[in-house]
Amino acid sequence: SVGLTEDQKEFQKVALDFAAKEMAPYMAEWDEKEIFPVETMRKAAQLGFGGIYVKPDVGGSGLSRLDTSIIFEALSTGCTSTTAYMSIHNMCVWMIDTFGSEEQRRRFCPSLCSMEKFASYCLTEPGSGSDAASLLTSAQRKGDKYVLNGSKAFISGGGDTDVYVVMCRTGGPGPKGISCLVVEKGTPGLSFGKKERKVGWNSQPTRAVIFEDCAVPVGNRLGAEGQGFSIAMQGLNGGRINIASCSLGAAHASVLLAQEHLTVRKQFGEPLANNQYLQFGLAEMATRLVAARLMVRNAARALQDGREDAAVLCSMAKLFATDECFLICNQALQMHGGYGYLKDYAVQQFVRDIRVHQILEGTNEVMRMIVARNLLQG
Repeated sequence: SVGLTEDQKEFQKVALDFAAKEMAPYMAEWDEKEIFPVETMRKAAQLGFGGIYVKPDVGGSGLSRLDTSIIFEALSTGCTSTTAYMSIHNMCVWMIDTFGSEEQRRRFCPSLCSMEKFASYCLTEPGSGSDAASLLTSAQRKGDKYVLNGSKAFISGGGDTDVYVVMCRTGGPGPKGISCLVVEKGTPGLSFGKKERKVGWNSQPTRAVIFEDCAVPVGNRLGAEGQGFSIAMQGLNGGRINIASCSLGAAHASVLLAQEHLTVRKQFGEPLANNQYLQFGLAEMATRLVAARLMVRNAARALQDGREDAAVLCSMAKLFATDECFLICNQALQMHGGYGYLKDYAVQQFVRDIRVHQILEGTNEVMRMIVARNLLQG
């Protein structure tokens, strides 16, 4: 909390308390039984965590990107998987709040901010992941409706959520032919694939989202035709900060778990904490965590201020924090020895839940491409 304002320290305390009382005790059960903890998230929404950086006039908390990062880091110490879904939900609500009309904002945002309803972000397709601009899901305009055909893959919350923010092709090839539609659950022609079996992130369902002659009102389009790819990318800049923040929380919790284990566990007649090799390892973990946190918070400020270098700083922060925090969690597991590999110990779940952060919201290879392109265009 060094360098934070009094308000930010208060947000952090509220989120840490919620994580400790309402999430951490149930984290293993949600993972084991693949429970989507709807009621817990609605409790979080009562604290303002359903629309953290959404404007207050439609039920949002109106907080900054830095405030948001602090909150997601804190919540993630209780359950990374659940917090990561909440970060995606927040991104979707922000997109409707920012790019939607007044009518759309008032129609969708209040029930999403309260988490009475939940949202999913639909960009990735079976044939277009990193190359998002090549997406094929089509939306042909017929009168006052768009008729959608195609499918989306790896959609967090898919099938269990109520609102789908969908990137689809209304024009020619490339990014300028993409528009953004809000599709509501129950729309004829909208269906879902099987629930995916995943290594981690088991407290949120993941399914394919399928459109077969799915008719969506033109009034559900966010922004202008052809603006969809820009909306998607602007959403992802914040999404990258959010997911990096979730990684920070998992790493923070793992450092504390390792610290406790080294103090309690004895080998060769003395606590592991007396072993200099392990002391140095713990010191490196804490150093990496603080470096990653500073980088994420710097990028969050740049995004909030609308700086020109915000997108590249978000990419750097996502790359650095998700890579480093995975190493921290993995090292914490190693320090637990055989115990770390047992599901009775939380550290293994942090390792499983955090691994995917290096893949989603733009793979870390794509983050490197973005940073390199920025440097070389100079």
